[in-house]
Amino acid sequence: MGSILQSTDIENKLVDLSGAKIQKLYAAHRVKRNAQQRAKFLASDYTGLIIDQYLLRLENPQIEPGFDPRYCMTFWGRPPIHALELAEAIQNRLKAVAPAIWLMPLHRMHITTLEVAFSRTAAEIEALKETLKPAIPHIASYTHRHRSRLVKPMISYDLSAFALSFLPAASEPPLSPAPMAPDSVEVLRQGDSYTYHHLRRDVWEQAKDAGVTVSSRYVVPSAHITLGRYLTEADHATPEQRRKWVDAIDEINAWLEAEVWDNADSKLIGEWVIGQEKGLDVRVGTLWYGGGRTVQMGEGF
Repeated sequence: MGSILQSTDIENKLVDLSGAKIQKLYAAHRVKRNAQQRAKFLASDYTGLIIDQYLLRLENPQIEPGFDPRYCMTFWGRPPIHALELAEAIQNRLKAVAPAIWLMPLHRMHITTLEVAFSRTAAEIEALKETLKPAIPHIASYTHRHRSRLVKPMISYDLSAFALSFLPAASEPPLSPAPMAPDSVEVLRQGDSYTYHHLRRDVWEQAKDAGVTVSSRYVVPSAHITLGRYLTEADHATPEQRRKWVDAIDEINAWLEAEVWDNADSKLIGEWVIGQEKGLDVRVGTLWYGGGRTVQMGEGF
């Protein structure tokens, strides 16, 4: 369930649109995709979940100890505490329906703002890091003065994983905690004209200008944090179980829309600004499922 644009043509076409139109495109993508995935789960010719064999081996090291050679380099946004609280509440609801699912640990949760390279050797990633080194401090703290807000969370899912997806904000009322001082009036008044889509474009261009060819996998309008994956068919083996699963996701999404979206009185906050508490996490290593190591963490607010 990837989130990165690798085509500058697509990127440039979208950033020329208003925030409201960008939000509409993101929303249409996730609603259409969920409908497609629901149909796959309920199909009479259902062929099974897509079990991630790498994660299966990481969770069960005795299968093939020390097997994962896939080194990567990414720029992650780290969710603030209130976004993690929302993610945990949703994970708990999903776990009640499907006890055997694998859940992403909260301390590993992230949104992939840019995937620079994936499935390379350690030496290749080290070389990329060295090329990017002069630009890394600026990229890591870029969100301190370029703030993009995400709103309207809902579960997106497919046969391999499930995630909490967000939309770029478009004049919704602010809900998350205010930035702490000192923050300039200029930054505070930036508003929603600078969207998450603009942030991804800017980070992509900075990596390119530093001399790196970005090798992202996905060309989709999405902003999400992975909630979990499947390691077994145990909870989805029968048509009844699969219907229970997709119905539960629909119910949670209805609850989010009715009780959490745009609701200042909700105990759970359905909004976050990229860079709250922490800047971008420039990360290398075997990053799958939240692993790897930090090269530099940017300044938060």
